[in-house]
Amino acid sequence: EVVRMKIMESAENYLETILILSKKLPVVRSVDVANELGFKKSSVSIAMKNLREKGHITVSDAGFIFLTDTGRAIADMIYERHESITAFFVSLGVPETIAAEDACRIEHVISPESFSALKNYLKKQKTI
Repeated sequence: EVVRMKIMESAENYLETILILSKKLPVVRSVDVANELGFKKSSVSIAMKNLREKGHITVSDAGFIFLTDTGRAIADMIYERHESITAFFVSLGVPETIAAEDACRIEHVISPESFSALKNYLKKQKTI
């Protein structure tokens, strides 16, 4: 179970990173993902193969990575969690870098119920 959780978390991190890079770059390649995450290109290549086999990304002949609908849905969900949890901690006075690091860990394990409650709380507080 723990191994499966780690694999899911890793896949979610890759998809979120592809989403973030796609907002900044005209095209996203494995090397961009490797540079962003500080991982070896070989590790990223294996991860991209797994994401492609699961149907979360497509890779063009030129090596450009695109999120599929399912990949985009997962990336959007994790990114929203990341942004909201970071905002919550910052509103509590936590420095932004620490808040973002903590959000990175929490975003993968928080239940939908707890996240929904957090979002509603933040809306009432006008934090997001």
